[in-house]
Amino acid sequence: MEAINKFYLNNEKIEDVNEFNEDSEKGSIIYEVLRVINGKAVFLKEHIERMKRSFALINMEFPFNTEDVEKKVNEVIKKNDNVLGNIKITYNTASKNLKIYYIKHSYPSNELYTEGVKTILYYGERENPNAKIVNDNFRAKVTEEIKKSNAFEAILVDRNGLITEGSKSNIFAIKDGKLITAKAEAVLKGITRDKIIDIAKEIGIEFEEVDIKSEDIDKLDAMFISGTSPKILPIAFVNNIKLDVNNITLRKLMKAYNELLEGKR
Repeated sequence: MEAINKFYLNNEKIEDVNEFNEDSEKGSIIYEVLRVINGKAVFLKEHIERMKRSFALINMEFPFNTEDVEKKVNEVIKKNDNVLGNIKITYNTASKNLKIYYIKHSYPSNELYTEGVKTILYYGERENPNAKIVNDNFRAKVTEEIKKSNAFEAILVDRNGLITEGSKSNIFAIKDGKLITAKAEAVLKGITRDKIIDIAKEIGIEFEEVDIKSEDIDKLDAMFISGTSPKILPIAFVNNIKLDVNNITLRKLMKAYNELLEGKR
């Protein structure tokens, strides 16, 4: 069972989490995962807006208004005693069933933020990278490779040899103090990704969306993972290529993003 804690929302009704069932109808599952800190859903409006874009990409209309979804998410948080963690919003396009519930989370340790993580390259592409839709088959294949390599994440490489994103994250690189990442049309535009770009511009770090060739990783100064759970997480290795986890630009971005989450920016 994916849902945890005490209660979840099943369409309009709050139910005991022990009653949670997966939908029997096999429609596409459009979803969002967001973080709860101090009893508040972080970047909630942005997550809902991205969910709307996922609907549009499969030619469906978003069947709710933003305020209703915000209210439902906040109700789930309150019923679960404002506990911190990750919340998932799912919508089954066949059953038209909306669910909102806490899921298990795994946040990186302080050691990983200090020392960085190991990643691998995975040669594969999502069918529709801009839409956040469950694809269990693709995810299973990537997860298997991550486990085999004892890595934290896999960096996806497309048919042209270009880095796109992580299997469950966005990927950034730093070269000569400049922040770079894959072009928006090739990736799922993560909420954390957008916030990092905004922060970079705000604190005077040059930024550009560019094609990053996997064969040029050894020419980069630093790389990092971004996402709801990892926040900004330094990459120590891509396969056997070592990167600088103490890069000044990287550490500036980490500090600024943490300040944003703490309400200090």
